[in-house]
Amino acid sequence: MKKYIGLFFLSFSFCIYSAQVARKAFPCYDLSQVMRVEPTPLYKPHLDASKSFGIKLLEDSKAVQKYINNGKFHKIKKSGKGYHVQKLDYSRAWMVSKGKSMLEKIGARFSKETKGHTFTVSSITRTLEDQCRLRRVNSNAALGISSHNYGNSFDISYVRFNNVLRYNPKMELALEKILKYYYDLGKIYYIKERQQSCFHVTVKNY
Repeated sequence: MKKYIGLFFLSFSFCIYSAQVARKAFPCYDLSQVMRVEPTPLYKPHLDASKSFGIKLLEDSKAVQKYINNGKFHKIKKSGKGYHVQKLDYSRAWMVSKGKSMLEKIGARFSKETKGHTFTVSSITRTLEDQCRLRRVNSNAALGISSHNYGNSFDISYVRFNNVLRYNPKMELALEKILKYYYDLGKIYYIKERQQSCFHVTVKNY
């Protein structure tokens, strides 16, 4: 009996080990399936802008590290004038130079317009693996390619200002006014994502 119990636990342990190896060996997404998802007409300009920076689709951490090493990705500070970056579980605080610069400009302008208030950045650069992990906890996460996958997009919450989660129509209006300003200048695209309570901002290669 002990022999059979031992064999059972050995087999069970092997199955767990095999599953862990398989997860490491194979991505949690099907690239061909991801590529087949057509962007909406509203979102397509974001992807077109993203592809203009010479950054290849970020599939995993190695791809991000490559662009960090060659100087194309720049670290985003946890806070700056007019903004804070929340704890990022499914994205990374790195962006292309113009992305970083535009975030800082939006933050500084917001601080000036609101006399020192801050907004919250809720997401920055994501790999396909990050996106896959996010979908496990958020079914609204993109199934196809996202502009976050190229290092030039970020999300700004419109329900969290000064590190406080609370609806604030005055601050929301001030933020959207600034985004509209940079959109009119041809610097960015932005979408108000109501399910995520954020503005999705994509920086153009102007």
